[in-house]
Amino acid sequence: MLLDVAPVERALREFAHDRDWDQFHSPKNLSMALSAEVGELTEIFQWMTEDQSRTAGDDPGTAQAVRDELADVQLYLVRLASVLGVDLNRAVADKLQKNALKYPVDKSRGTSKKYTQI
Repeated sequence: MLLDVAPVERALREFAHDRDWDQFHSPKNLSMALSAEVGELTEIFQWMTEDQSRTAGDDPGTAQAVRDELADVQLYLVRLASVLGVDLNRAVADKLQKNALKYPVDKSRGTSKKYTQI
């Protein structure tokens, strides 16, 4: 098993249920919230140089902000998958396999080209 999100999924289900938020957790709303959180993560790095982004974790304030936004992204992703009935472990395993076929090592090593261009 690559991912075991079951404990997080249960905690999120209970969290939403206790607050009567299931009514708001439609796939549309959750995907929009997920996108917003990814935007907040992106905002942290927006004006950094490549080198600054690589060392962002060295600054305690930036590192905490990154952790918080990554957690928000993960939580919304897990909740969205749960609401849609998607097994994230299976989805990730399947996608890794597809990516390995699309990006064979001998053709993709050291290049950032898309699989359609290699």
